[in-house]
Amino acid sequence: MTPTLQASLQVREFLQMEACPYEWQRMDLYLLRDDTTVFYVGQSQSAFARVWTHFYAGFKARSVMGRFIVCNWPVSMRFTIELMQARHPRFAAHNHDLNQAEQALIAEYRPCLNTTHNPNPLPLPAGYTHPLTPLRLRLHPKRCIQQAAESLDHSGLRRFIEMERHDSA
Repeated sequence: MTPTLQASLQVREFLQMEACPYEWQRMDLYLLRDDTTVFYVGQSQSAFARVWTHFYAGFKARSVMGRFIVCNWPVSMRFTIELMQARHPRFAAHNHDLNQAEQALIAEYRPCLNTTHNPNPLPLPAGYTHPLTPLRLRLHPKRCIQQAAESLDHSGLRRFIEMERHDSA
């Protein structure tokens, strides 16, 4: 079986997943982006679980990435979450080292919300609310998850999650 080294899905799709798919359990890097800008890059032994932690912590202003999702709701439900493994071939030059892979992604994308290893982050694009801005709406995680589900149902979006499969190095 070929390992899954990368997956990409919208926030609204991610919020419908209660458990990490088996194929994603080794994914240790994650990005939050829109069509043109990477907002955040991170690493964790379980990228899937870490993204969920960011989401919930955002409601209590304990995560910049999570707070950014909350501050920009409902637009943020269409942001993309990319999960990947440091074992991906694109990180071969970094010996598939997790720290080096994360730093390489930060250097490549200059995410708006990363400060560590990012001496020159891109500015936040116009139209987005900065995560340090006080919330205008009272939101609850369960309500956001419900709105994300309704958005999927309303749009008729029932697609399979796109995953790149690569042979092991």
